[in-house]
Amino acid sequence: MSKDYHHLTYAQRCQISILKDRGDSFRSIAKALNIHHTTVSREYKRNAGQRGYRHKQAQEKATDRKAISQNKKMTLERIEIIEDKLKMQWSPVQISGWLKRKKLEHVSHESIYKHVWADKKKGGSLYKELRHRGKKYNKRSKKTAGRGCIPNRVDIDKRPLIVEEKTRLGDWELDLIVGAGQSGVIVSIVDRASKLAILIKLPRKTSEEVGRAVIRALWPIHEFVLTLTADNGKEFACHELISAVLGADFYFAKPYHSWERGLNEHTNGLARQYFPKKKRFDELSVEDVEKGESLLNSRPRKVLFFETPVEAFQRLAALTKLQPVTFENQLPS
Repeated sequence: MSKDYHHLTYAQRCQISILKDRGDSFRSIAKALNIHHTTVSREYKRNAGQRGYRHKQAQEKATDRKAISQNKKMTLERIEIIEDKLKMQWSPVQISGWLKRKKLEHVSHESIYKHVWADKKKGGSLYKELRHRGKKYNKRSKKTAGRGCIPNRVDIDKRPLIVEEKTRLGDWELDLIVGAGQSGVIVSIVDRASKLAILIKLPRKTSEEVGRAVIRALWPIHEFVLTLTADNGKEFACHELISAVLGADFYFAKPYHSWERGLNEHTNGLARQYFPKKKRFDELSVEDVEKGESLLNSRPRKVLFFETPVEAFQRLAALTKLQPVTFENQLPS
């Protein structure tokens, strides 16, 4: 194994995917991730598919290889015993415990579950022998139970108090604007201090698409992304990925407390001037959304003492002693 070998994380694979889609070279991607360029080129060659490099597929390939190399206890003889017990409706935990009690080669219940999922992927039916057929079961007392709950969410109560002051650059609020008849969405991202708005049109509001859109939009200015606050919609279920890639803390407002994201709600109201509630978003072009965003960011705001959001952002960016952003070329829409 070469001295430049590096185990990549899921967040790093997401960054590679996004930056490669943008057209960056292996060397520039490696510089952004602070790893050797051969690590990036090796990762691309090993885990790219027919449709190019996709972070989710790459992670699955890497995980499968690791499982094969580490799971030497899953011999053909052991697999036969495990599958027999599964067909008797024993749970993986029961099988693992029984093997240990019988002083046979111990296999963890996680390894048994992995075997079941691999079997299912190949068209097998072992998963049907599980009590819930492989579906996650949430007790009502758990925080992740019920519709709309997001695993590992961090409540707004834990957000730094300085965010409330709206004085520093980099505290962003996120929301969706939905087109008539669920005909598409616009992801709305707004900075609390400068009031700068970023709008991204998407055909669907899946968590993965929303997550990638937020990362792609904020990556060019990620130095100015400190916190993000969203509502509890499932479209923000990829919050941990967004947080990891952008290096920012992600918080959620309390359910039905829209005033905790008041700026976002107000900005969405302003955006509705260009994208009315009766408007179908599948009729909008990317240029239409870019024009609406530009109009929002170039109008003077009373709350900013009649600065425009672009001017306020550039002024605050200069105060941080970082390189100011030229929005015409670098700010994604």
